Amino acid sequence: MNFKEKTLETNYIYKGKILNLRNDKVELPDGKVAYREIVEHSGGAAVYCEHNGKVLLVKQFRYPYKEEIYEIPAGKINVGEDPLETARRELYEEGGVIAKKLEKIYEVYPTPGYTEEIIRIYKAEDLTFGENKLDEGEFLSSVWIDKQTLKEMIKSGEIKDAKTLICLLTVL
Repeated sequence: MNFKEKTLETNYIYKGKILNLRNDKVELPDGKVAYREIVEHSGGAAVYCEHNGKVLLVKQFRYPYKEEIYEIPAGKINVGEDPLETARRELYEEGGVIAKKLEKIYEVYPTPGYTEEIIRIYKAEDLTFGENKLDEGEFLSSVWIDKQTLKEMIKSGEIKDAKTLICLLTVL
């Protein structure tokens, strides 16, 4: 059976700087009509960065959850920007690290039920270190954490971010 749904109409509810929200009318495989609420997002790029047995994470307050959370360095892909360049930019801005080599290791669909967002995760190699350069209005701290501590943080539930968990659970 073909499970593909056919888009019949698209109605935008909201268009913003970071995301758009639309309500699509679709035809289901059985011919019935349904509606799909979709969040459009340009996607993101994230970076796994390890040096001397320690992994770079950032700790940042995330307003939707009202708490500070740990994440691998990451950011939104700007319009027309190559995801590799986003990863390079975010690693430098958030961690003060320049990687001569970035290799894509994963492509993640964070919440396929309602968004088309794709997060590309890269591994950084051949590193040079400097000072981070945060965007205006961005507040975070970068920390290098050893792998055993990361395992404990995952087990205790201290690390909750999906892209970070996916990445760490496959490399630790």
